[in-house]
This record gives sequence, structure tokens and C-alpha cells, in this order.
Amino acid sequence: MNWLDWLLVIIGAMVGAPLRYLTDRAIQKRHDTVFPWGTFTVNVCGCLILGLVTGATAAGAASPHVQLLLGTGLCGALTTYSTFSYETLRLTENGAGFFATANVAASVVAGLGSAFIGVTLAEALFR
Repeated sequence: MNWLDWLLVIIGAMVGAPLRYLTDRAIQKRHDTVFPWGTFTVNVCGCLILGLVTGATAAGAASPHVQLLLGTGLCGALTTYSTFSYETLRLTENGAGFFATANVAASVVAGLGSAFIGVTLAEALFR
């Protein structure tokens, strides 16, 4: 990995991390529920973006540099497995087992579905 690769990942992460925080706060402020809608939203959106970028790269429409900038940097900082895990654990500890289970199931299904849709869409557009 050369210095340009590192720089692309850093730049992507510099956008992704604040975008995650601001999106999470804006979404949670609009919902009066214990369900972690903000984290759910950034994770699903990140999966869609990563699917699009991966599909575009596989189809030859995007370079490996785009994959590093958007896939590794942006999506790596935008999405958050640690916060998802913490929030699910917190829901369980607070007696909101239904919401914890719903968070796990919905996150896995929506995340995988979004990644699949992203890859499929990119392949349709760029092949």
C-alpha cells in the first residue's frame, strides 16, 4: 500500500465519521423510540454504497482508488458494527428484548439486502 492509498482511505474516513455522527443524531432526534434508527440507517446506507462501489469496481467502471476512498474510507467510517453491538446489548440490558432482536434481524436483512441491491444495480449500469 503506497502513500496515495493511505491518503484516500484517510480522506474517505474524514468524511464518513462526521457524516455518521451527524446522520445518527439527526435521525434519532426525530424518533421517540428506543430503537437505534440512526445507527441502523447509516449501516444500511453504508452497505448500499459499498455494494455500488464494489459492483462498479468489479465491472471496471471504478478504479481501485475509488474502492479505497469510498469503500474502505467512507463506508468504513460511516458504518459501525461496534455501535450496533453496544446498542443491541443496551436494549437487552434495559429490558427491550423485542427491540434488540428486531435490531439484529433488521440490520442483517437490510444490510445484506442493500449490499446485494448495490452490487446488482452497479452491474446493471456498468456491464
